[in-house]
Amino acid sequence: MPEIDRTQTVTLAGAGLVGSLLAMFLARRGFQVEVLERRADMRREGGSAGRSINLAISARGLYALRRVGLEQEALRHAIPMRGRMIHPVSGELSLQPYGKDDSQHINSISRAWLNKCLMTHAEETGRVNIRFKQRIQQVDFDTGALTVLDEAGGGTREARTSVLFGTDGSGSAVRQAMMRLPGYTSTQEPLSHGYKELTIPAGPGGTFQMEKNALHIWPRGTYMLIALPNEDGSFTCTLFLPFEGPVSFASLDSPGKVLAFFEERFPDAVPLLPELTHDFFHNPTGTMVTVKGTPWQVGGRALVLGDAAHAIVPFFGQGMNCGFEDCGVLDGCLERHRTWEEAFAEFFHLRKTNADAIADMAVENFTEMSSSTASARFLLEKQVEKALLNAFPGQFLSRYSLVSFSRVPYRMAYEVGTRAGGIVSELSEGLSRVEDVDLERAAQLIQERLVPFMKEHADGFRTEG
Repeated sequence: MPEIDRTQTVTLAGAGLVGSLLAMFLARRGFQVEVLERRADMRREGGSAGRSINLAISARGLYALRRVGLEQEALRHAIPMRGRMIHPVSGELSLQPYGKDDSQHINSISRAWLNKCLMTHAEETGRVNIRFKQRIQQVDFDTGALTVLDEAGGGTREARTSVLFGTDGSGSAVRQAMMRLPGYTSTQEPLSHGYKELTIPAGPGGTFQMEKNALHIWPRGTYMLIALPNEDGSFTCTLFLPFEGPVSFASLDSPGKVLAFFEERFPDAVPLLPELTHDFFHNPTGTMVTVKGTPWQVGGRALVLGDAAHAIVPFFGQGMNCGFEDCGVLDGCLERHRTWEEAFAEFFHLRKTNADAIADMAVENFTEMSSSTASARFLLEKQVEKALLNAFPGQFLSRYSLVSFSRVPYRMAYEVGTRAGGIVSELSEGLSRVEDVDLERAAQLIQERLVPFMKEHADGFRTEG
């Protein structure tokens, strides 16, 4: 196998969040990077950043940005969200903290701003050239030949590359080309729900019309509305509804029906949404899909990562964080190996089980956000969980804290979360107040179920990236 030549030019499909960050990592290793992006340059033509759901950046994503020197710049444009603010139909708000204290929070950040920032910093390395309106149509992995539709200049052209990275999203052309090879498989599981972006504008003088430092949720069982704060005082709202059914995007087919639905189900949001019906009928309805495939590489010639390899639904706020973590893990593989094939093989080995774990957790979290957050039992269990996190630091760990506030591999967070959740459920049985939780029984259960597991799998808790 040929050794990695750090003077060679590599090609990257997609200048989205993961592609732009990966370009920076590769440039820092000395590579010249040619990026082919199918969209126009959003910095010049005002294009969108793709999906409209706001980003919640947390420990994994921030660590990746720290490694390229951009963490503090990102945090200057982010708004801490310390918990979920629950909006029941009755209108009595309640805040469910994310962590054991205010130091543990996630951060709302604009997808468009972050994408523009990463592209600009990638170009400033002097080693990254982003070409826009370039759509890859065919890939020949044997020769490295790419057939590219040049929408900027018109017509198609052929390009050649020694190594191709696919960071071109859930509909990845690179992954689709891989799937035509023998031995490659991929599944795409669309969610039966879609999403629609709505906007709560800023109040007078750029004030926030709701609690600034929270992720707002209107849980309604099979559907929900969420809102994340923006720097300018506005909130980006996202309505998640089934595509079909009695309450669905299909059933809300007139302005009158939309307004009546919101007045009945989200009454406190209606005064905050002055453009509700306009936004509902003018903004596109987005789709969500879970992508799982194997393998992710073609020898040492090509690799997919981020959504191109493992797209997930947005309900754990980990799509970008997971993709950013991919970049850091791959960088470590390139540090340890002398050939692309060895680096790609280790990357797949390290990331596949973790990507599958967060994909499953993201789907499960939809039920938690849309239904469970509205129940008194769930609220009590979250209070018990917080009490255990504070009473048994380092011994009791929750799934959410491991996913959002640590870099413990997702697969371990999944396993620990299952055991921790069982402990919380058992301790909450028959309780009406968190103050009455039996901490002696809690200590016993933690020693029996959690501590031995964590000791047995200590190697599995090694952080990635």
